[in-house]
Amino acid sequence: MKGTNNRSTAIENTSWYALFSNGNGIKAVTLALGVMLHATNVYLATTVMPSIIKEIGGLEYYAWNTTLFVVASVIGSVISANRISKLGPRKSYQLAILVFSVGTLVCSLASSMPILLLGRFIQGLGGGLLFALSYAMIRIVFSENLWPRAMALISGMWGIAAFSGPFIGGIFAEQNEWRWAFGVLLIICLVILIISSLILPNTKSAKEIPSIPFLKLLMLVLASFSVSAGSIFENSSVNIAGVVLALFFLYMVKIRENKNSEVRLLPSGSYSLSSSLGKVYAVMFLLTIATSIEIFVPYFAQVLNGFSPIQSGYLTVLIAIGWTLSSILFSGVKADFSNKLILSGCTLMLIGLAGLTIISFPMDITSTSTKLVLTCIFLFAIGMGIGAGWPHLLTKVFSLAPKGEEELTSTSVTTVQLIATAFGAALAGLVSNIGGITNPGGFEGTQNASLVLYGTFSLAPLLAMIIIVFRNKK
Repeated sequence: MKGTNNRSTAIENTSWYALFSNGNGIKAVTLALGVMLHATNVYLATTVMPSIIKEIGGLEYYAWNTTLFVVASVIGSVISANRISKLGPRKSYQLAILVFSVGTLVCSLASSMPILLLGRFIQGLGGGLLFALSYAMIRIVFSENLWPRAMALISGMWGIAAFSGPFIGGIFAEQNEWRWAFGVLLIICLVILIISSLILPNTKSAKEIPSIPFLKLLMLVLASFSVSAGSIFENSSVNIAGVVLALFFLYMVKIRENKNSEVRLLPSGSYSLSSSLGKVYAVMFLLTIATSIEIFVPYFAQVLNGFSPIQSGYLTVLIAIGWTLSSILFSGVKADFSNKLILSGCTLMLIGLAGLTIISFPMDITSTSTKLVLTCIFLFAIGMGIGAGWPHLLTKVFSLAPKGEEELTSTSVTTVQLIATAFGAALAGLVSNIGGITNPGGFEGTQNASLVLYGTFSLAPLLAMIIIVFRNKK
């Protein structure tokens, strides 16, 4: 009987009730709101971008809004360990909220694309810091038995954001008041700032303050900007030069990482396809890049199909929904079957992207409603494809962690995903501009751009499949 009571107590101590009782609830909500703010902003900005372009112009910089935001998020994420050690949980969280608020305010007042891009960069810096701090503080503000529940709660905020972002952005965009969409974020910022100032601890860590790899971060930023800068020009030679310059900066990062650096971005073996960890990272990188087509989905839908901002915004969510559902459905698959599942997921992504490419061809025989249904199916398939193998790719990363670099390996997943998103956005902008989204522009240019973008990005899951097959044979 005593054993039964002990088991019951253990279950209660790890239950959802335990997470929201004894003062834990307000802490959990605060950290969850931080992640939701960052995630909502991602979907909101994607939804309102076509409306922003109509008012202030700058279509050639369309993808820069995502590139700058994500690059800045990488910086914020990397410096989070330094900030929380130096300032403590409360002040570091306050700093993240304030930086994000400044960026959001700049976005809401932007009268030109350069000002908006500045706001997006500041937003990304605060958002990345806030995102990383929310996860890091779980270990600080909760007892270990509550970590899994807290992680699940915070991760679930992306699902909420997938609906709240397009909804908030779409409502204001349809009223030609996109600036107020950012205004709503400012209200949420104020609420989080007040609550976090009252409940988060202010004690600083007694551990050594981690250094910030400034030079490596600079080279990553320059690599992303090189691709984005090249995308502005119509000259193909300049476009290629931008990509080559980006590869040079990435190579320099690799050189710096291989020099036994004390402050690494990624664990040993991450930059080589001859290592198992390097192959897994390469697959993750390629699959994340493939999802970057979602940046232009709302714009294509509004120009080519006449969709409203809300309708086009929710098209983007289909990838996120497919990803989430597939991850849940296939997360319990045995390890022996995981390689086949990852390969099948890549195949499904290839089918989805190839399908979008085919329906982008001018065809009078296909009605608008049929194209809409097919677009939804193919976007959902892309999400299902990456979601099927993603949990197993993460498991492989953890199992392949070099000795002594286990903690770095666990945090590097976010770094790889953010870097891939930044480069994916930059490449999407480059390819779309080459496809004619700005010249000749209009319906014809946009249609051709969608065809080139989807067709080019179909190569990403195909390359991932080749790496997986080659890895399995070896």
